[in-house]
This record gives sequence, C-alpha cells and structure tokens, in this order.
Amino acid sequence: SGHSAGAHLAALVATDPTYLSAAAVPMDAIKGVILLDGAGYDVVAQMAGDRGLSERIYDKAFGSDTQRQAELSPVKHAGAPNSSEWLILAVASRTDSTAQSQVFATALRNGGAKVVVVPVPDSNHAMLNRNLGAPNDFATTQVDAFISRVLTR
Repeated sequence: SGHSAGAHLAALVATDPTYLSAAAVPMDAIKGVILLDGAGYDVVAQMAGDRGLSERIYDKAFGSDTQRQAELSPVKHAGAPNSSEWLILAVASRTDSTAQSQVFATALRNGGAKVVVVPVPDSNHAMLNRNLGAPNDFATTQVDAFISRVLTR
C-alpha cells in the first residue's frame, strides 16, 4: 500500500520482479496491492503533460532520460508476473490521478490481474491520506473490504 509517491513505489515493487528478486521474495508473497491517489504509474506520459508539475515534482526523481522514466513506470511492467489483486483509489476530482489509474488498471488487467478502480468523491489528495482509518470514511470502507476479501481467499 502507498499514497501518492508511495503508491508509485508500491506499484513498481508489485509489478517489476527485479525488486523482490533482489530480496529473494517471490512475487506471489504479495497478496494484494492498495494504491492511494497516485499519478505516476506511467512516468513518461505524466512528465510529457503538465511541465510545471513535472518540474516541481517529477524531474528530480526521474530525470530527463525517457528510457529511465519508462523503466521506473509501473505501467511498463504490468504484464505478468505481478500481484494478482489490486485496489486503486483515485480522488475523483484529480484528472491526472484518475487517468493514470485507469491506464494502469487496463495494463494490469491485460496482464491477468484483478483490478478495481474506485473514484473517491468529496476528497482531495491530502484529505484521502489524512482520513484513511477514520470511522465512516469512504476510502477506509473500500480498503477494509479489499483487505478482508484478499485475506480470506
């Protein structure tokens, strides 16, 4: 699980076997992945979009080499093997998060994974993270149901 940049990292670890292999951990050790409002699942596409956003957020992390950006893009690794169960929550009003989530979900499904994308209404990027775990929180109910389902299969 991860929020924002953490969602990108969780997605990368759960799609690119390089990371788990280096730790001698099999991919099937990950029973499910929860991504909270990430927008960097396709780094190349994200960086080609809003240059102001890219300069502030992505350039230092990913650089200007598009090959490196692609290697660090979970969408480029979404074919099998990857984790088989995914819950992707995207703040409904954030177009970049919503679009990136849908593209990534399609790539994961094409790789054989089961993916649920849930738009989170009446929230924003910070609020989604801050309210996770609060009673009656929409995102929390989605996460709890996913964890319950994945752990009992």
